[in-house]
Amino acid sequence: MQENDKTGSTASPFTRWYVLLVMVGVYSLSIADRYVISTLLEPIRLELQLTDSGIAFLTGVSLALFYVLFGFPMSWLIDRYSRRNIIALSVIAWSAMTTFCGLAQNYWQLLISRIGVGVGEAGGTPGASSILSDYFPASQRPMALTVFALGASIGAWVGADVAGQLADLYGWRSVFLWLGIPGVIFGLLIFFTIREPRRGQLDLKAAEQAPDFMTTMRYLWTQRSAVHVMIGSALTALWGWGLIWWTPTFLMRNFGLTAGEAGTLTGPMHLIGGSLATVFTAWLVARPSMADPRRVVWLMGAVIGVASVVSWFIYTSHSLATTEILFWLFIPSIYFYIGPCFGLLNNLAEPRMRAIFCASTLFVANVGNLIIAPQLVGWLSDSYIADGMNNAASLRTAMLWLVPTGLWATFHYFWSARQIVSDQVRATGIDPAAEART
Repeated sequence: MQENDKTGSTASPFTRWYVLLVMVGVYSLSIADRYVISTLLEPIRLELQLTDSGIAFLTGVSLALFYVLFGFPMSWLIDRYSRRNIIALSVIAWSAMTTFCGLAQNYWQLLISRIGVGVGEAGGTPGASSILSDYFPASQRPMALTVFALGASIGAWVGADVAGQLADLYGWRSVFLWLGIPGVIFGLLIFFTIREPRRGQLDLKAAEQAPDFMTTMRYLWTQRSAVHVMIGSALTALWGWGLIWWTPTFLMRNFGLTAGEAGTLTGPMHLIGGSLATVFTAWLVARPSMADPRRVVWLMGAVIGVASVVSWFIYTSHSLATTEILFWLFIPSIYFYIGPCFGLLNNLAEPRMRAIFCASTLFVANVGNLIIAPQLVGWLSDSYIADGMNNAASLRTAMLWLVPTGLWATFHYFWSARQIVSDQVRATGIDPAAEART
């Protein structure tokens, strides 16, 4: 899989956007395969006779442990070898393991299959983020990576609405088969239609040799604005995606909905609300006035802060109508930060450090939203049930513990603005403040 230095700096707009849309597909499959399990939590839990903490470990923690751990070695490979090949193989691998989830007949088979999904997905997002940075120049990367983030809303819609309806009609196992088999075909499409671009070709400062892992991590630590953006995005994921993980179960227990009904209620908010939020963000960060990254992080902090307050009212409300209205504010906000975060971090990393930077932010984010949030809420819910609460009130109360972490994220976004301009100049050789002035 040795890297192929095909020239991409002269790629046509059609080619750039084709690669971008294919990477949106990669991200969509990743999110759908990862989060479909949250729609199916309750039927799987009931069939396997598990507690809330037990189903949280099986469906979230098992995948996340291997996803975040394999992210670093995979990103080391991505920074050195053909990103196109690694992405294609990763998509095929995790899609095959998703299919095995549907064939699982017991706890252990499903556990091993979910671990396989996590291992496969470790190469997808870092590879896609890195390859896009060599198709789009620094000034367009926040826009391109925000379009890339459309995959989150599309994937979440598939994992909520489509998956819920399939589960109601054919059972939860069928959902994994419908997701896994097309993914294998999509991986082959990537291999045969995407060309590997030359690294750093669109930057003024390009590294000829990839630094070792510890050198990259030391460099990351000195880019203090990148550290704060990573922490902010991790806390946003813990807050927003942690709440979303348990939301279908919350709706089933507190309002008597089926998996399909819960998916139908939230699915359009992911697809329409999340996509509109992402597209609007892509348009906004592409404005010349937003070339200054300080304005981007200020905007991210303000939006997440307001949405955190909204989420409190959602999970304390006992009215389905009120909850549905507020979901249209909360759910789009969890997509708002993804693209700008990827774009900012690619501009705060040197060219051959970008996959490791991406893996680092995915590590801290997914520890939060796939390990801490599911397991913490499950454990708290079980504790409240042991104290005499019913399983609807216990889950509601447990989920409220996540709400303040959104406000904590806001602090880090605002704090990152203090030196984000100088850090970007150091990484790319391009002064964003000068671009904003011109």
